[in-house]
Amino acid sequence: MHWIDPDHLPETSGVVDRFLQNTKGEADGLILTDGTEIHFPPHMAGDVISALRPGGTLTVRGVRPRGAAMIAAVSVQPEDGTRIIDAGPPPQDEHRKAARKEKPIGRAGMEAQGVLRQVLHGPKGETRGLLLEDGRAGRFPSHASETLADLLRPGSAMFMRGEGIMTEHGTVIAVAEIGTSTEDLLRLDSKKSKSKDHKAHAHGPQQRNADVSHAL
Repeated sequence: MHWIDPDHLPETSGVVDRFLQNTKGEADGLILTDGTEIHFPPHMAGDVISALRPGGTLTVRGVRPRGAAMIAAVSVQPEDGTRIIDAGPPPQDEHRKAARKEKPIGRAGMEAQGVLRQVLHGPKGETRGLLLEDGRAGRFPSHASETLADLLRPGSAMFMRGEGIMTEHGTVIAVAEIGTSTEDLLRLDSKKSKSKDHKAHAHGPQQRNADVSHAL
């Protein structure tokens, strides 16, 4: 949303609890100590991470999507710092050069079990993941959210399995299987199938082995 003037947007202030990241290991948001979720595009990550640390105070101007408890940031300003504004992604050629210089991130099979702290969102407020009380996160595509709606209740037990990465900002898993325990898992297939989606819908959200995608 680099075309929006942040001076005309509502302002929210708070203290950083932790950063959020996608399954590529890119920071794409943060959680405030009061639980507020802030989303920012990965091309802002370098400046935001350089200027902020957990425990730091910031002011955000952004858009609050309808029906989601989160803010899509257009500007982020650390206390006594320079305001960081979403100026849009870098030119395509620069982006490709930067990508070639990045070291590939090693992914490994991971499992995480704990208590659901809160649901995580994409920039338009779509449900895109979850955060456990211990800080580990899981990510899945937005079209999986309807199937998982009855499962994603803050305070509930949660088990997830998939390929994950560990960085300085924590652990994130591309969810392949998810449930309340190892005995009660939904398999999230790698490809979305209209016929399977229809079948899962017909049997309701409790249908086991419902097929949705975990590719992000």
